[in-house]
Amino acid sequence: MADEDLKLFEQCRICIVCSNDLPLETAEQLAAVIGEYGGEPSIHQSSPEKEDTIECTHIVASNTHFHTYDLARKTLIPVVKPSWIHTSLAKRKVANPRQHSPDPRLFLSDVVVTCGDIPEGDKDAIIGGVVAKGGLYSPRMTGMVTHLVDLTTDSDKARLVLAKKLRVKIVLPHWFDDCLKLGQRIDERPYTLPDPEILRAGFDAPVRFNENKVLAGASTPEPLTMPSTSGVTGDKTSVFAGKSIMLSPDLAIGSHMLESIETVLKEGGASMTTNVEDADWLICRFREGVVYRAASRLDKTVGNLAWLYHLMTFNSYTRPLSRLLHYPVSRTPIPGFEGLKISLSNYVGEARIYLENLIAAAGAECTKTLKQENTHLITAHGNSEKCSAAREWGLQVVNHLWLEDSYAAWKLQPVSNPRYTHFPLRTNLGDIAGQKMLDRDVLERTFFPAEPVEEREIPQRGARTQDQDSKSMDPPTEKPDKENLHATETSQSTPQIKTKRGRRTSESKQAQTPARSRLVPDDKENVTPSSTNSRKSKEAAAARLHEIAPDIALYEKETKRVGGVIYGGRRKSDEDRITVSAKKRRSLEPREESESEQASDPKRQKKSRPPISMHLLITGYQKWVGKGNEKKEDADKRTLRDLGIMVVQDARKCTHLAAPTILRTAKFVNALAYAPVIMHTDFVDSCLKQNELLDPRDFPLVDKTAESKFHISLAKSLQNAKKNKNKLLQGLRIFCIEDIRGGFDAFKSIVEANGGECLLFRGRLGLNHTSRREESDDEDEEMQGDEPGRSEVYLLSGPERKHARMWPRFRQLAGDVKRNPRIVRVDWLLDMAMSQKLRPADEYELNESLIEEAED
Repeated sequence: MADEDLKLFEQCRICIVCSNDLPLETAEQLAAVIGEYGGEPSIHQSSPEKEDTIECTHIVASNTHFHTYDLARKTLIPVVKPSWIHTSLAKRKVANPRQHSPDPRLFLSDVVVTCGDIPEGDKDAIIGGVVAKGGLYSPRMTGMVTHLVDLTTDSDKARLVLAKKLRVKIVLPHWFDDCLKLGQRIDERPYTLPDPEILRAGFDAPVRFNENKVLAGASTPEPLTMPSTSGVTGDKTSVFAGKSIMLSPDLAIGSHMLESIETVLKEGGASMTTNVEDADWLICRFREGVVYRAASRLDKTVGNLAWLYHLMTFNSYTRPLSRLLHYPVSRTPIPGFEGLKISLSNYVGEARIYLENLIAAAGAECTKTLKQENTHLITAHGNSEKCSAAREWGLQVVNHLWLEDSYAAWKLQPVSNPRYTHFPLRTNLGDIAGQKMLDRDVLERTFFPAEPVEEREIPQRGARTQDQDSKSMDPPTEKPDKENLHATETSQSTPQIKTKRGRRTSESKQAQTPARSRLVPDDKENVTPSSTNSRKSKEAAAARLHEIAPDIALYEKETKRVGGVIYGGRRKSDEDRITVSAKKRRSLEPREESESEQASDPKRQKKSRPPISMHLLITGYQKWVGKGNEKKEDADKRTLRDLGIMVVQDARKCTHLAAPTILRTAKFVNALAYAPVIMHTDFVDSCLKQNELLDPRDFPLVDKTAESKFHISLAKSLQNAKKNKNKLLQGLRIFCIEDIRGGFDAFKSIVEANGGECLLFRGRLGLNHTSRREESDDEDEEMQGDEPGRSEVYLLSGPERKHARMWPRFRQLAGDVKRNPRIVRVDWLLDMAMSQKLRPADEYELNESLIEEAED
């Protein structure tokens, strides 16, 4: 053994946290290896104390369930799996902790990928996605590779895997694409070569589901029966050993059940208390009350009865924040969830029970059947009668990730996020339900925000503040003291909380977090009443400056772009948008200009590309069209990116549009709604030829013939688009025949790009929601002569006989809801989108006489 190997962990103080997946025997073996190679190990059979956490350099754990995980994350202490030690020894250097993180957000941390015969563009995207989510890339087939990405089994790497029967999964690129879109790792089996299920199964074939072990004991916040406790009682290694536990009266359980729970906890080595200061754990039902807030601010472990029963069942510690329904619920609904009626489809077993309870905890109503009065349908995959009916009725069809993210963020998430409307083929999303974790920062901001100590937290014994008296709905306790601090939800007396100033202040200094650490008490010593208002004003001003600092940095960055600050700024979805984290900000300078960072990583500096100055959407460009031009297209796009031009496919992301003429392609029409800079495709040719970023203004798109043909002015259309701000069709609901020429998806994207709503017409009308346009009488009276009427409903159709068969049904349904049916050619929509101006439907209307003329 070489001398340098002996000092591999010389600078490391490593805490090892035991669990079911990392037993004491394994931890002792790891500690011996760490000590042999110069490190300083320590073993913790439960969560390490705060002092131990702050003093160590690494934490080895198989999961994130230990109590001080949030503290480690905020103080930037790496948490790694045991594989980090083995990899460091194999590489003879300390490995990158990110690739061995147990954080569930890095869901590809166990993946080492190599690529077979796939296009270069797909290869770069897969490598980037895998590395970003914690995985590794290997250019060669090595023993560490876990996944080979290929389109067939004919490549050299695939033949090697099959011939030697290596434990490597050969998967289609679609698997990585679906994982990244969902932000979750899904089962590889439907994507595995040589016979991937997604390519052979029929569209209507049943989608299998697997048992979701994550939801065992975590599907309801209020369990009705007490679990078996054979693994807890009488066991010296009980999860409750040495813990002081407080049961809140808001649990609303009977005296017999309460006595049984206390007996199990005491037999497991725990002690019971009625004082929140002395408690390690608080078990309560709701996120409210003095005791809940006090325990949360003192960083106690707070969970509900379901969490306590889960510990009894499995005798293994998990953080209550690791499961959404292991933490107390709120009596008040999530803002925006009031009145929502949500139905479920394709979820079975524990996953269905879990989602039903989560809907109730969020404050919405879960309905057993789907009706037109529903607002949302949450489905595990897109194939069911409920899904078809929901889309026809205009309901929001989403997966369970929308509900989980809304609950974790305590904020209604937009259903327009593609993550919530993505349904991978042959995958039941119920298999990954329950993996979302709660964010303590969100809980702190919403349910137990820090309050000034002199005003509320530590009043004089026996005294009450005016605020307390005004908010209390129950008789006050005359003398609140330490012994009387029971978990009574009705009592509003503020508990006497020990501040432990010296210890907590020293912890905060060691942590050195940018924002105020929650470990530091809100004591404000030596503050006279006369200086309070002045100090608060200064704090408010500093907080405001801290809040707008990202905007300042973003503006300074934008001013350095080619062409200066563009109209409308950058959208949040833009790939080059600068984000400045409040917790990690050290200055207001852009990240790209940090000289110290570049100097510390010369390899990164060498490979860095210029900042993106243009998001370019290209349509009608013939040099990339045709078989065999894929490699040329990839090479040209890389060259353009090296010049600061990012070629995009989504009109929502484009700042510039290049086309040879004015076209009626979906890309061109959609992009017009966002008022981009439009130029000729000669701009692309010239940039590639000169290998230089040229001025787009030197390549204007001039096409008088097309302007005359389509009765538009391109300059005027762009002016109108800037004024409309994607709201040209806001409030309009437009139906479309399913097999219309050009495709439903194309017209749907055009309508939605202009703020409208486009639905398939299959013999039903989903008109149960009142549009915004109907609610605005003033706007309607002002523009009634120029825009479609508020009592009209539109159907995009073609002049074919098969389309005409649907017209009587459409007219009947429109009449039933007292609407005027208008059946129009697609030119009505295209002309409005091209001119960015509303037009009456009279000259575009279809009737039976036109059908006869078309057939004659």
